[in-house]
Amino acid sequence: MPKISPTIAAMPASGIRAITELAVTQAGCLRLEIGEPGFDTPPHIVEAAAKASRDGFTRYTAGQGILSVREAMSAKLARVNRLDVPPDRIIVTHGAMSGLLSSFAAMIAPGDEVLLPDPGWPNWEMMVRMLGGAVRGYRLSADDGFIPDPAEVEQAITPRTRAIVVNSPSNPTGAVYPAPVMEALVETARRHDLWLISDECYDEICFDAEHNSPASFDTDGRVVSVFSCSKTYAMTGWRIGYVAAPPALAATLAKVQQPILANACAVSQKAAEAALTGPQEVVAHMRDHYRARREQAMAMLKARGMASYCPQGAFYLMVDTGHDSNAFAGSLLAERNVAVAPGAAFGAAARSHVRVALCVEADVLERGLGAVLDRMAG
Repeated sequence: MPKISPTIAAMPASGIRAITELAVTQAGCLRLEIGEPGFDTPPHIVEAAAKASRDGFTRYTAGQGILSVREAMSAKLARVNRLDVPPDRIIVTHGAMSGLLSSFAAMIAPGDEVLLPDPGWPNWEMMVRMLGGAVRGYRLSADDGFIPDPAEVEQAITPRTRAIVVNSPSNPTGAVYPAPVMEALVETARRHDLWLISDECYDEICFDAEHNSPASFDTDGRVVSVFSCSKTYAMTGWRIGYVAAPPALAATLAKVQQPILANACAVSQKAAEAALTGPQEVVAHMRDHYRARREQAMAMLKARGMASYCPQGAFYLMVDTGHDSNAFAGSLLAERNVAVAPGAAFGAAARSHVRVALCVEADVLERGLGAVLDRMAG
């Protein structure tokens, strides 16, 4: 038989998906393993997509995206992130995933190295390895609220390093990086002449801390900022993300997009435009829901003396089980019909943790997290 690509064969699979594929086969499973907003897409966004379909927005668009959509994204970046990014430096992507993949493809060659947070979202590593790159982790600790130490990040840099990935608010920890930390990370990238990729998919889901975009500290055009409509507007299935590119990389990212997807879905782009320009009360409503679930989870942990840190954003909580996370998650699913994501999927630093998604209803969280804590207690 013909051989498959050795690069793809060596690429790790997602440990999150391994649990998900089992969970979907079990009736009545309490699903705390996946970051899926527990809301329907707001009606005004759905109606904008329906109108776009009726009006004939069903053809190819410009590769970078419909101009009016990029203008709406530019306005949002100014309003929310305090970034001045003109539409010609914005690329509309098929979810943040293709924006991240395009960014990695534009800046690394086989053998180049990318620094990733540990724990961190596993798909970054999959992308880098798919492109023939290598990864090194910089460790995050619950003792520090999973906030990186810029000095430790700098120590992880080698002559092969080409980029640093930062993620705030964080998946899987919910950490929100303070402004001085972000500024120091950008300065580290500048000193070593590296790209810095900022995954900001949860930028509007912050509770007790302010979101800081590293591009606001970028003075020489090395920060690539990747955003998404998926989490902010409960639009995961619509698959719309966008990249705010520095001047030197915008044209390259637009070129990379051509063989990956040509252009993002036209109807979904118009839905995203309605999301970005329409009423923003829906964002606050969902954020308040996630904050309430965070408070509920922290109360449960504190009642048992198990609260090691408090997530400041996104909708995730890392719980240290004290056991091998793959075995713990597998037995929890088999014996209690509760699905959580094993921490090992996010890196070696979280091998005894599980990630609990806080985007579910209160009763599901009560029973699901309760089962986690009961199992930890023996």
